[in-house]
Amino acid sequence: MPTALSLLDLAPIASGQTARDSFEASVDLARAAERAGYRRVWYAEHHNMATIASSATSVLIGYVAARTESIKLGSGGIMLPNHSPLVIAEQFGTLGTLFPNRIDLGLGRAPGSDQVTMRALRRDNLSAESFPQDVLELQGYLTGKSRIPGVQSYPKPDGEVPLFILGSSLFGAQLAAQLGLPYAFASHFAPDALHQAVQVYRQQFTPSAQLAEPYVIAGVNVIAADTYEEAEDQKTRAYRNRTRAFISRGATGGNFTDVEIDTFLASPGGQQLARMTRYTAVGTPEQVRDYLEDFADSIKADELITAHHAESAADRVKSVALTGAAMSAAAAA
Repeated sequence: MPTALSLLDLAPIASGQTARDSFEASVDLARAAERAGYRRVWYAEHHNMATIASSATSVLIGYVAARTESIKLGSGGIMLPNHSPLVIAEQFGTLGTLFPNRIDLGLGRAPGSDQVTMRALRRDNLSAESFPQDVLELQGYLTGKSRIPGVQSYPKPDGEVPLFILGSSLFGAQLAAQLGLPYAFASHFAPDALHQAVQVYRQQFTPSAQLAEPYVIAGVNVIAADTYEEAEDQKTRAYRNRTRAFISRGATGGNFTDVEIDTFLASPGGQQLARMTRYTAVGTPEQVRDYLEDFADSIKADELITAHHAESAADRVKSVALTGAAMSAAAAA
């Protein structure tokens, strides 16, 4: 069976642009993914980052869902320890009522930001300890089987809002296996434990009402263009900007020149940052397709969720379209 293809939209705000520009780009990306046959589009919860517009993740999902037709939309993910499970159930129950059977709920346990912002979210260092119990509480609300006597979540979704466990370590793999939920590994920025985590997940998986067999989603970075040289140029510019944002802790742009960024990337600290994007497909549609097929086969992934990193929204839309067409052609061959 061909590997399913999905999209992770990081909702970036480019230098000189606004959050509203980012939201319109997200609509364009989702529409391109829908036309190209992608299965789903996910948005991640980040806070206190001037270069990312997806902090109110459920609101963005609703905005894009109202402007698309059929593609599934969801969180990749909601950082559940930042929230009350009841509030998230109400948000996604509302989305599931407005857009039946189109809404996913991917859940993670990281803060989604730094320690100071974590405190501003009213979260403490022990919040993540209750993540497994919070997942079960949330699941109970969404399925009408509340674990809290006398408390229900309204509105109930019209159809299923499936849960996914996101992670980059063995903890998430073990939890997803124990609960019988799909597992999405963040290999697009935290690749080190990918193969071990997928192996543990499959070995320990227990079937559930939601899922009978293990289901693995793996993240991978993609930059597809008409020529390899064009794609490499887009990659260089995009990863320089990513490095600037990392160094400046999310402040837009930073004052670092290209030479300074390249010098940093050649240093031990920069090389460690560069290794975070080890899994990156770059080149022509055929080169990207070959990379993605090999990557999926290496872990027998059921689905790939692709993060397209070109600097301009138009280039990201084109990368989504080229990749989708190449993968569809391969599946039909």
